[in-house]
Amino acid sequence: METGEEFGPWLARQLKLAGKTQAELAKELQLTRAAVSAWIAGRSTPRPTVMADIAKALGTDVGTVHTRTTDTQAGLPVTWYHRPGYPDGGRDLGNAAAFAFDADVQVLGRETCQNSLDERLTENGRPVRVRYTLNELTGEHLDAFREAILWNDLFPHYSAVSELAGNQKVGRVVDAGVRDMYEKGRLVLLRVDDYNASGLTGDDYKDGKFAAVVRRQLESLKSGPGAGGSYGLGKATLWATSALGLVLINSTLSVPHEGRTERRMIGRLELPWREVDGCAYAGPAWFGRPDPDSLGAEVARSWWADEETAARLHLSREGEEPGTSFLIVGAHDVASLEGDWSDQDERPHDEEGSEDTRDIERMHKRLVEALGRDFWAAMIGGGGRLPLLEVSVRALRNGEEVVPETKVDPSVEQPSRTRALRAHYEGATVDRLTEAGQVAVRKVPFKLPLAGGARGTLGTHQAILLVTEATSDKDTPKNQVHSLRGNRMTVKKATVPNLPLGTNPFQAVLLVGEAAGDSAPFAKEAEEFLRAAEPPEHDRWGQTEELILRWSPSAYRRINNLTTEVNSAARELVARPRRGRGEGGEALRKALTVKSRPKAKVPSGPVVPVLAGLEATIGDHGEWTVTAEVSVPRGDEIVPMVPIAQLDVRSGGRPRLDWAELVAVEGCDVEDGTLRFPPGTRRAKFRGATDVSSHPVRTMFTRLVVELRAGKGA
Repeated sequence: METGEEFGPWLARQLKLAGKTQAELAKELQLTRAAVSAWIAGRSTPRPTVMADIAKALGTDVGTVHTRTTDTQAGLPVTWYHRPGYPDGGRDLGNAAAFAFDADVQVLGRETCQNSLDERLTENGRPVRVRYTLNELTGEHLDAFREAILWNDLFPHYSAVSELAGNQKVGRVVDAGVRDMYEKGRLVLLRVDDYNASGLTGDDYKDGKFAAVVRRQLESLKSGPGAGGSYGLGKATLWATSALGLVLINSTLSVPHEGRTERRMIGRLELPWREVDGCAYAGPAWFGRPDPDSLGAEVARSWWADEETAARLHLSREGEEPGTSFLIVGAHDVASLEGDWSDQDERPHDEEGSEDTRDIERMHKRLVEALGRDFWAAMIGGGGRLPLLEVSVRALRNGEEVVPETKVDPSVEQPSRTRALRAHYEGATVDRLTEAGQVAVRKVPFKLPLAGGARGTLGTHQAILLVTEATSDKDTPKNQVHSLRGNRMTVKKATVPNLPLGTNPFQAVLLVGEAAGDSAPFAKEAEEFLRAAEPPEHDRWGQTEELILRWSPSAYRRINNLTTEVNSAARELVARPRRGRGEGGEALRKALTVKSRPKAKVPSGPVVPVLAGLEATIGDHGEWTVTAEVSVPRGDEIVPMVPIAQLDVRSGGRPRLDWAELVAVEGCDVEDGTLRFPPGTRRAKFRGATDVSSHPVRTMFTRLVVELRAGKGA
């Protein structure tokens, strides 16, 4: 017979759920209170004959008392708790954290897989295993699921939100999600399961991983210094991907809580402020068992579910391995409509011909692509080193397979970089590329600043650059460096500039921080510095507020210097060695007659210069300083050009910045903000600095776009 937690903690919780005291139970059993107290304290256990009396007092069967693998059902039933409206009349019209990310399954894959990597159990050396399951429910399967989540209790709240949909963004998303479910008779569930991870440990309310994910916003409690996340925003992608704002959770804990580890369940709903039956509700709601210790026993907390309940909620887990399952209810992928489609007719459409953001086959494909692009390095082992991660994606319809489970294979998604990293692990690298298939290695210095704004260098960390030829159609774009640190998620992707003409296509990997190895000097310090230099999207290293507060406003320049060193090392590794005068077919060259090409005819009419290169940094006063190179086509007349500085934004028009300084460096003149080029000029360079007073937001939180536009009279 399977036995769950210890009798004492189990009994104490059942008494709390049933609203009984130890004295009241003792009276019903006709025993002393000291006897019950001894059971709860673990000093003794009741005789088998008393077990039946305890079951009767708790309103359950004797088998439940013996096995203790679930709570009794005599206590308060699982229900929804909606946070009451604020007494001062304030209103939250949505969770601001969810607006940090788009409703995009590729962003979801990046953030959730990063979180699973951060929570990997490292003691056993095994990888964390993550599985994404898309499951479209229709018909009776949909009806059964709605009954399991008490949909009739939720529907009045969704109706209230729909009434306000025209005035509020979150309301419009939720209204569209509900209408899709009813009009098309379907609901897409997207479940993210991880295994060999820590699980949501800790108390329901006190500091811990459970409270950080389920109860709080902008809190990040990661297991190690090499963790990817630091803002506490990644979990918001779960709710952002749900058109209904609803996520259910089932966690198997690595550390027992209340004496148990399996099937810790909770649900969280994110809706805007609403009014239902004359009562105002602030926004979030929780699906769980009412906490008898809360005021009026109204607040819902997690509960220990049985296997049948987990199955009805589509949250059954495989085995007893620790980890967490997140079920996104009403998943949609708005960003899929922006995909690169060669044929408009190939876009996913629903039965009425509208573009479909809930196509599970399309979502399956996009997840595989994103996971292979962002986490290829974490899936690679070699030289006695095991991978950190295994990932798979599958798609179902009413539990039946639609797309077979696909295990993401880094050698397929990133063939050249996989070869490079594996060669590094196996010690099979070379100093310079001389043959096909080789991997060249070079150590790149990364000088770390002193904390607190002090001048000087803490030390030099040796990052590792790996370069190999690009040999597959999958290796696109070419000549790129993928930079990664401790958890081996690709953070930065950048093309190496100014390559010599005729350079063979290549791919490169930069290992920094703990990714460079435990023996690398100042690895932990580099890890900490770069983690602070990442924005919430974790897609680059640069100026951040944390970098300024902990180091200095100019600390980001150390990253710029690292980039310069990396690009220089990459160009050197891929450069073709020059032939000596005696090498090659000198006799053959003399025997050949090469006709000279006729000179190209100079075009008549005006020609338009184009921007050929740009370097930008943030100055000491918060201004953007840029140095730009301009390429000028051959022509009789060169059009004057006006440099335009703008801020890159996610939507709407780009705010334009004024120039505080605009000067010519070579090949041009500056007159009233316009670049003028002498006849015959082929290349020019200018330098500029923006006017800080024209910046709508602080420079550290922006990206700059510079354009050349034809000047007046052109």
